[in-house]
Amino acid sequence: MSDFDLYRPSEEHDMLRETVRSLAEAKIAPFAAAVDEEARFPQEALDALTASDLHAVHVPEEYGGAGADALATVIVIEEVARVCASSSLIPAVNKLGSLPVILSGSEDLKKKYLGPLAKGDAMFSYCLSEPDAGSDAAGMKTKAVRDGDHYILNGVKRWITNAGVSEYYTVMAVTDPEKRSKGISAFVVEKGDEGVSFGAPEKKLGIKGSPTREVYLDNVRIPADRMIGAEGTGFATAMKTLDHTRITIAAQALGIAQGALDYAKGYVQERKQFGKPIADFQGIQFMLADMAMKIEAARQLTYAAAAKSERGDGDLTFQGAAAKCFASDVAMEVTTDAVQLLGGYGYTRDYPVERMMRDAKITQIYEGTNQVQRIVMARNLP
Repeated sequence: MSDFDLYRPSEEHDMLRETVRSLAEAKIAPFAAAVDEEARFPQEALDALTASDLHAVHVPEEYGGAGADALATVIVIEEVARVCASSSLIPAVNKLGSLPVILSGSEDLKKKYLGPLAKGDAMFSYCLSEPDAGSDAAGMKTKAVRDGDHYILNGVKRWITNAGVSEYYTVMAVTDPEKRSKGISAFVVEKGDEGVSFGAPEKKLGIKGSPTREVYLDNVRIPADRMIGAEGTGFATAMKTLDHTRITIAAQALGIAQGALDYAKGYVQERKQFGKPIADFQGIQFMLADMAMKIEAARQLTYAAAAKSERGDGDLTFQGAAAKCFASDVAMEVTTDAVQLLGGYGYTRDYPVERMMRDAKITQIYEGTNQVQRIVMARNLP
């Protein structure tokens, strides 16, 4: 079997794509413009995804989940992002928030928190970044102090996706300030824990339907058994998580780019200038060809990284960073070209490509800026 066979979508993956695409076009796409315009949570998308068990397909079967592999998760996110990037953050962030528990959590933690996630009773968010700790995540100031059988958490987390909507939060906090990254531990915090509150939603350029808020932890007292893994292993778990979940951002970028190309392709066949469809002009054809070529390159890199994620390959850190970096750069370029192809119409909110262009930008920034991805790649050259 060639390496390509290991990440080529199977018949089951193809059927999954058809299912998700049909659902996305019928139940998510009709609300995408309003979700963006009103900057509101895409409840219709959450309801549709949950009803079809597509909101957290990565949860293992033993905890009530679908047990989908990494490529299946990528396909779900890609197809939802094709019509609405904000909605694609439901399955993406559910994986991001819960993967630390899957990778490092105790059996009791897994049973307690993965079951409700799989059922659709709760969403999961990931709290790593802080006002003064973005790319330098190890410089965080949120503290967790042991108090008998409990820990008391104090601090502020910033840029937390789906904050206020999610019931569960994986929170990284300093348990030993002397050890920098090796003094950081991970915990599960619940929305209902006393002392948990949220800031106002950020007013953003794109992904307006996915709330981004600060999470405030004010003397939040939680049982010690809510620690994920051993004390001091939180940062390692956080980085291992990102190796896997950067691929989901690549998938999101891929879907946004594909949606923009699909719309632009249809538009240029209908739009006439100088007596013929503008699709007949070679300059337009070359733009479309380049867009399609780059999307396909991004797709192959993303799917290969998903296969490596599933197998736990040694070069996953490089491949995950490469997929996220390349696919997000492609998404920004392709959506910008899509706006260009629609001309003045592309610049208006009457057409979806300007939304896609705005949504694409964040994929170059979150889960590690693309500058950080290049540092990660350089340190992990295969």
